[in-house]
Amino acid sequence: MLLDTKAEKFEDTHMYILYNIILFAAAIIILPYFLLKVIFTGKYRKSLVQKLGGKQTKILANLKDGPRVWIHAVSVGEVTAAAPIVASLKTKRPEVKIIFSTSTETGQEMAHRFIKDVAAFIYFPLDIPCVVRKMIRLVKPDVFVLVETELWPNFLRVCESRRIKTLMVNGRISPRSYRKYRLTRVFWKGILYNLNAAGMIAEIDAVRLKNIGLDSAKIKVLGNAKYDALAALAAPALREEIVRRFNARKNERFFVAGSTHEGEEKIVIDVYQELLKRYPNFNLVIVPRHIERTNNVLGFLRQENFNDVVTLSDINNGRKRKDERIIIVDVIGELFKIYSLATIVYCGGSLVPKGGQNILEAAAWGKVIFYGPSMEDFSAEKTLLEEAGCGVTIRNADELLQGILQALENPEELQRRGDRGKSVVLANIGAAARYADLISKNV
Repeated sequence: MLLDTKAEKFEDTHMYILYNIILFAAAIIILPYFLLKVIFTGKYRKSLVQKLGGKQTKILANLKDGPRVWIHAVSVGEVTAAAPIVASLKTKRPEVKIIFSTSTETGQEMAHRFIKDVAAFIYFPLDIPCVVRKMIRLVKPDVFVLVETELWPNFLRVCESRRIKTLMVNGRISPRSYRKYRLTRVFWKGILYNLNAAGMIAEIDAVRLKNIGLDSAKIKVLGNAKYDALAALAAPALREEIVRRFNARKNERFFVAGSTHEGEEKIVIDVYQELLKRYPNFNLVIVPRHIERTNNVLGFLRQENFNDVVTLSDINNGRKRKDERIIIVDVIGELFKIYSLATIVYCGGSLVPKGGQNILEAAAWGKVIFYGPSMEDFSAEKTLLEEAGCGVTIRNADELLQGILQALENPEELQRRGDRGKSVVLANIGAAARYADLISKNV
């Protein structure tokens, strides 16, 4: 038994050495790219130094005494899930000091807007041993909590060496991620050993994590905290704010295409052209998943002779929307409230093989949602919404157009289906409190 333990430690050490060699080699290749991005586009300018451990001392210098919980949410989606968990934890344990980190600048911006009662906001460090040790020394957490699934080997190893408990909340493992983890299971089993507990969204996520290597005794299925977040956020005031900015008239109708990827905007525009033949006063809102593709989308519209177009950044800069039928959303963090305006929704990343995007956001506003067959990352949500009748799978542009036209023929039924979807969101709230209990028990 002793020999087995020594062999496992030896193997584990060699895995970390190999990991850091690969990490160092990748850094040499990638770092020039990031520096060029910083210099020429300004991207990563706010975060890069902090990710390397700089400028954080001042942010963390005035933390008051008390138990400390470091919660990490990679970007916008994880911040959405984290918000109700943080709120519930502070209600249960107001003395806990929360340090909240993100990996992306857009996530950081959203965290500042939606996460309340936080002692400090920071950027998560790059997984370089000396940087990780510095940041953990500055934060001095009693517990580290990662939202959804982002496993950084050096970080978790340093936490384990310093007896800092590490937890996963709202954990999910997509089919694509699962395949990658399975191929390198021998490595991840050692990493997961450092995890104290994992709360997973669904049974399938729990099974996948167990198969990758986490002890099943450490895994619990606690639900999806995004239901709590979206149920709380879908308020009339939020809709009124976007109505005002869009200068939306009382009876205007909007086809909202959210989180679209390359290859989908052209489909949406083609469908919209056909939709106008039946409903000439319909409006179109396109929200590209990556806002740097805005010029591409504008190019597609010009090719189809659509000139009545306005961007959200123009609106935010003082231009008032008048008769423009098409709005391009080139600003991060606005999609959720824009769904409140929709008569009908298409959710992107699904007619191209990207695994889908979050369909719960539109469902929280009581909207009927169309999406393509690639919904692997949101299969549980897809099943729930289709059972309620507010989620519809389509395979191509023709099916999307016919589905929209059929839905618009019966407005009362469209409303009923949307209401059933909203009820699904409300019926699944409660996970945030369960995750807060898991964290509280480990503080």
